[in-house]
Amino acid sequence: MTATDFHTVLPEVLLALYAMAALLACVYAGKDALTGVVTWATAGVFVALAAYIGFAGEGANLAFGGMFIDDAFSRFAKVVILLSSAGVLVMAQDYMARNDMGRFEYPILIALAVVGMMFMVSAGDLMLMYLGLELQSLALYVVAAMRRDSVKSTEAGLKYFVLGSLSSGLLLYGASLVYGYAGTTLFSGILTTLDAAHLGLVIGLVFLIAGMAFKVSAAPFHMWTPDVYEGAPTPVTAFFATAPKAAAMAMIARVLFDAFGAIPAQWGQVLAALAVVSMFLGATAAIGQRDIKRLMAYSSIAHMGYALVGLATGTAEGVQAMLIYMAIYVTMNLGTFAFIMSLEKDGKPISDIDSLNMFSKREPLKALAVLILMFSLAGVPPMLGFFGKFYVLKAAVDAGMTWLALAGAVASVIGAFYYLRIVFFMYFGRDTEGASSRMAPVQWLMLVAVAAVMLLGVVNLFGIEGVAAAAAAALVG
Repeated sequence: MTATDFHTVLPEVLLALYAMAALLACVYAGKDALTGVVTWATAGVFVALAAYIGFAGEGANLAFGGMFIDDAFSRFAKVVILLSSAGVLVMAQDYMARNDMGRFEYPILIALAVVGMMFMVSAGDLMLMYLGLELQSLALYVVAAMRRDSVKSTEAGLKYFVLGSLSSGLLLYGASLVYGYAGTTLFSGILTTLDAAHLGLVIGLVFLIAGMAFKVSAAPFHMWTPDVYEGAPTPVTAFFATAPKAAAMAMIARVLFDAFGAIPAQWGQVLAALAVVSMFLGATAAIGQRDIKRLMAYSSIAHMGYALVGLATGTAEGVQAMLIYMAIYVTMNLGTFAFIMSLEKDGKPISDIDSLNMFSKREPLKALAVLILMFSLAGVPPMLGFFGKFYVLKAAVDAGMTWLALAGAVASVIGAFYYLRIVFFMYFGRDTEGASSRMAPVQWLMLVAVAAVMLLGVVNLFGIEGVAAAAAAALVG
């Protein structure tokens, strides 16, 4: 490893070293004595690394012979991953302490998962991509089942592990086929062999896409999502719904454009099919849900479908639209889960949608903030969520895939029903004793800040549009 290589992977090295040092400190300090300190310190490290990556990074740099790529695309994805992970950690601290889940392992496992995600989005080689993916997954298997006294949490961890292993098998089989036909695992090398072994590589690519689709819970590889979202502790569900989704979507874009960018027509058809199935399944299956965490699971399936619409176009505009969409989606989920974490009844966490009846009468300001978030998730103008959908659907139209844009518009109208139903319960439901909202200052700040972003972001999207365009150009150009 040269000095240049080390400097290129410095953020990942620093975060890995921090996670190991924090683990040793917590073990020697005694059981969970440093949980609060480590949680805030981990969030601080995430923010510091995001600032370093966002402001200090420039140009495109390769490390380890092209296996690791540091460019504008990976930096955009890493900043989203780090900031969203920091947000989840700080707003979950009060919830974890109140519900006797303050384990020092939680922030450390999150840090290790983030290391894996950062390698995923910078991978220029199938082996490095898989290593990053497994580092992320192994940490998430544990945190999904971290509440050992809960049958649902244990079930969530086991389902996620078993189905995750299946998806890893599919991905590895696809990688072995690609390697067998291309003779290399480097993305740049695969790109040069597409004409020589076209069919075999495409078959391998299909298996790769199937394995990666599991990580973004795209239908029909979504079967783990509702049960894991419902069974896992709410802070863990909030993490599942944010950073890993952004990382997996960026990883898919990296693999498809860097390794298979010469044949977008082939993989674009597969992504378009996944997008349509995901959008409509997420829009329809959520209608009958009575648990808000399960509802958010189907919501995430639908939203990943919209993000895939951008990638299916195979254009720089589509990648830009996907990046904008994921940044907005992650932000919306941070605010929504800050609210979900605050819900309780008789001192116990609750996630039953019926408990929100006439919530506006009890907590008018919080209800207003949630109304803004629900409207944004539904894509109602002029909320920021509308512009996220507008960008991906416009990219589809500009790429000549009008049918896909029309399908997305129809699915959006159907999906708006279950978001607006929550608003209906809060403002016009039965006047019964429902859930109360107990918010820590950080959760309250997160809810209000995200609601404000959804309103004020319509001015210029806080400059994300230009940054996403530069990131897309670095990948596609």
